[in-house]
Amino acid sequence: MNNKFSISISYPPLESTKGSAFLSQNRQFQWSNTGNIIYPVIPAYAATALKEQNYKVFWDDAIAEKLKYHQWLSRLIQNRPDLIIVETKTPVIKQHWSIIGDIKKNLPKTKIALIGDHVTALPEESIINSQVDHVLTGGDYDFMILDLANKLSKNITPEKIIKISPTHNLDSLPIIDRDLTKWYLYSQNNTNYKYKPGAYIMSGRDCWWGRCTFCSWTTLFPGKSYRRFGVDHTIKEIKNLVEKYHVKEIFDDAGTLPVGDWLKEFCQKLIKTGLNHKVKISCNMRFGALSEKDYQLMAQAGFRFILYGLESANSETLKKINKNINLKNIPRELKIAKKYGLEPHITIMIGYPWETKKDAQNTLNFAKKLFRQGIVDSMQATIVIPYPGTPLFDYCQKNNLLNTENWDDFDMRQPVIKSPISSNDQKQIIQSLFKGIITPKFIINKIKSIRSFADIKFLFGYTQKFFQKLKDF
Repeated sequence: MNNKFSISISYPPLESTKGSAFLSQNRQFQWSNTGNIIYPVIPAYAATALKEQNYKVFWDDAIAEKLKYHQWLSRLIQNRPDLIIVETKTPVIKQHWSIIGDIKKNLPKTKIALIGDHVTALPEESIINSQVDHVLTGGDYDFMILDLANKLSKNITPEKIIKISPTHNLDSLPIIDRDLTKWYLYSQNNTNYKYKPGAYIMSGRDCWWGRCTFCSWTTLFPGKSYRRFGVDHTIKEIKNLVEKYHVKEIFDDAGTLPVGDWLKEFCQKLIKTGLNHKVKISCNMRFGALSEKDYQLMAQAGFRFILYGLESANSETLKKINKNINLKNIPRELKIAKKYGLEPHITIMIGYPWETKKDAQNTLNFAKKLFRQGIVDSMQATIVIPYPGTPLFDYCQKNNLLNTENWDDFDMRQPVIKSPISSNDQKQIIQSLFKGIITPKFIINKIKSIRSFADIKFLFGYTQKFFQKLKDF
């Protein structure tokens, strides 16, 4: 390969009075006041694969580095990359179009490619409205970016819109080069980490269920294209993080962790290698996917934090969003998780177009009850946003349920779906969800859970971010 050809994987600064952009590796965009950042795993695989083929690679996450726009643009101009990759999402797509214009004024020969769920759903839109050279659709950006670089470096002109089905063999990817991708920028400021430094991996792409109608990543990875890394590849990734970087906690950000035989083998190898005593593992999980034996084995293997998508406590809503979970079984399952020392987290959304205020209150009461029982440790509550490319967006568009199609408004700061519940009431319900869990019993349970100084630091940091989160709504 031509080692003079250079690629920048860039996250330009997105300055806003609403907060910092919670963009990379995030299924729902938010302007956040917590300062949380997430390590973008798939672009990191792209950077590593490019470097292995002797390309010059610049990891350029100005959001994580907290650079001002003029600082970032000056640095980019100085580096003069041949190709710039920018991940985008619906609420910031117009800002990225403007930024592409600024880049082209200064670097007219540099090629620019957009990636992300929004441009996967609406690729032509960015070609029409910006000076972008290429739009990559589908979620296997690592493979697609490498293919694009190979063509451009050989003066082969690719299509403007590049569509490749996500069917690649994940085990052919190298272990991520964490130094190249500045892993330390993401190792501290994330509430998913109790023990730091922390790191992200993805054992699969993306969720083996892959049918929830609201999930933006079903646009990238529909359930039928679900793939997972082999257990050995994932163990190798974890060993590298633990032995080379002394990582204390790893969050597996596959939409849902692989289960069944894969999970059993994974846990057994964590135990056999002794990694279960060196690092804590956290993950996304679906209710109803695990048996009690699974929970017991996961606890032995070093798992700590389990994130479940509840989304609503109304059976009709769960049917409509194709969640496929049984509300009646949830308390029992959470009790089993707690029995083995795991720390459950639930996610909830407010503002479905068919839900009344009574329905939302039902979800509020259900969540409060779980916290009162001491079987949930933390929670995330957000406003429902129907992203382009999702079945929920199509449903809202077909039924004239969108208040706006101005993408700037899809930032979770206000409802964009017509609802029986007013915008102010939706925000108040979310605030009530957060505030309602802080009961004397909850506080006592948190104090009782303290086992080390790391636990004290985590509780202090979590409390700070809890109150910062309230500002988001």
